[in-house]
Amino acid sequence: MSDTPAPTALSALSPEETEKLQTAFKDIATRSQKLLQDFSQRYQADGPQPADPLHLTQTFMDFTAKMLADPNRLVQAQMELWQQYMKLWQVTAQRMMGQTVEPIAEPSKGDKRFNDPAWKDEVVFDYLKQSYLLTARWLQGTVKEVEGVDDKTAKKVDFYTRQFIDAMSPSNFAMTNPQVVKATVESKGENLLKGLQNMLTDLERGKGKLAIRQTDMDAFKVGGNVATSPGKVVYQNELIQLIQYAPTTAEVYEIPLLIVPPWINKFYILDLKPENSFIKWATEQGYTVFVVSWVNPDERLSSFVFEDYMKKGPLAALDAIEKATGQRKVSAIGYCIGGTLMATTLAYMAARNDDRIAACTFFTAQVDFTEPGELGVFIDEDQLAGIEEMMSKKGYLEGSEMATTFNMLRANDLIWSFVVNNYLMGKDPFPFDLLYWNADATRMPAAMHSYYLRNMYQKNLLSQPGGLVVDNVPIDLRKITIPVYLQAGKEDHIAPSRSVYKATQIFSGPVRFMLAGSGHIAGVVNPPRNKKYQHWLNETAKNPPTLAEWQAGAKEFPGSWWHDWDKWLSALSGPKVPARVPGEGGLPAIEDAPGSYVKVRSGA
Repeated sequence: MSDTPAPTALSALSPEETEKLQTAFKDIATRSQKLLQDFSQRYQADGPQPADPLHLTQTFMDFTAKMLADPNRLVQAQMELWQQYMKLWQVTAQRMMGQTVEPIAEPSKGDKRFNDPAWKDEVVFDYLKQSYLLTARWLQGTVKEVEGVDDKTAKKVDFYTRQFIDAMSPSNFAMTNPQVVKATVESKGENLLKGLQNMLTDLERGKGKLAIRQTDMDAFKVGGNVATSPGKVVYQNELIQLIQYAPTTAEVYEIPLLIVPPWINKFYILDLKPENSFIKWATEQGYTVFVVSWVNPDERLSSFVFEDYMKKGPLAALDAIEKATGQRKVSAIGYCIGGTLMATTLAYMAARNDDRIAACTFFTAQVDFTEPGELGVFIDEDQLAGIEEMMSKKGYLEGSEMATTFNMLRANDLIWSFVVNNYLMGKDPFPFDLLYWNADATRMPAAMHSYYLRNMYQKNLLSQPGGLVVDNVPIDLRKITIPVYLQAGKEDHIAPSRSVYKATQIFSGPVRFMLAGSGHIAGVVNPPRNKKYQHWLNETAKNPPTLAEWQAGAKEFPGSWWHDWDKWLSALSGPKVPARVPGEGGLPAIEDAPGSYVKVRSGA
């Protein structure tokens, strides 16, 4: 019997591979030690962090009490799950014996987690997949059926239960994901080492918090290969830069177009690249396009309130456009919370007999927050108090905090897919301009953000006549009588279409409602040349009370809705006049587009 030791995995490595492995471990050890030191220093400076920052403990305790109040229903639910498992064990056994069987549970359409053929072709992974799907659907169904729970608590429990379910997917673990298992064998574990290094990089970038990279952040540059439409900054104050874009036609409509984007994200979602730039396309249709570029605020703007955003935002822009073009009348677009601000501004102007805005378009914007969608689960007194306490320390809410909230709405696509790619597969994220923009979030001034969350989401005061008083003016959206084009996204998780539709019953002027295919971004940014998605229109004289009724009489059209909007707005934009060159009118150019405000990045 030989005394020679059996070969190990490490002994099978070549000298070069062994050296590479040792270097990787040394790098990991050094960086881990540095992270622990940084964490210790922050702990001493800031003290322990809240154990339950989302204030979920009491919510789930109350919910559990309701669930246990009906033990018979709980036992019945457990029996139903057991029966489903028995069926799964039976068909799995039949399949292992070579029989062809139908699956008990299959992923929903669009679920990309189980796209790899091994999830279906290999019995073990197929069993793991189906067992997970059965348990996930049982858990969420059981949670929804508990009686005696108020609607807000039920939605909160359902949302965070889904977060737990998504996190526990077998696709998120190295030993239960066939792609990861295969990569680990083929690379001799190099994927996991590289993944650990990627995780350390993200922890370093997030200063101890896991700031997951969704794309290659070095692959893009604002003003370099995104936000490249030519133009000039012609006005600025401490809150905005106003960009006037260069014309691409010899003549333009007399009435300029002002775009007011959300201040929670940067405006260049409408100008990512030339082929999908709404800004570029609008200039090609003959509009003189002005865009508000919000500042990325810091503690110096902590006391700014919603009124400041209105007066120093769209109202200041209107004054500047008149100086730049000599044209008093303007049409406007408000995107998301930029649309909420525009609706407030229009009501404010109507109360003051200010008729400078001739027509307004709303991109996926809410004014009635009775059904705000899944974002509503973050808006209760405990969570608002937690946000306000967090903002009080710096004077603002960091952009990454808001980005995490939005990512949670689509956790499988925007969180867990990158955990698998970056940390388990050990790959670098793919360069993608949309995800670069998504990661380029802005900060929220403390006073303004608190006002917005409490008065819009929590109290829903904007939709109530006189519910808000801005600059001593009671706000009544029913005084808005100008023509309105209202866009909503059919699959929008941030501003649900039925919530956006409520504005049709509030505004007093003619409202053309259009329902676009896809969601909050792709439902808006859908250039005609792409020939993607679809949109719906209902040509009845008056919008019915509910979206469901509107949809019953709507007609579907293939492709982008941009041409329909152009047809609507061009009829309201006056005759053609010679094209206006930015900086050659009443306002001199300050700097080239996209300006300097948009280039200021937030911390992690």
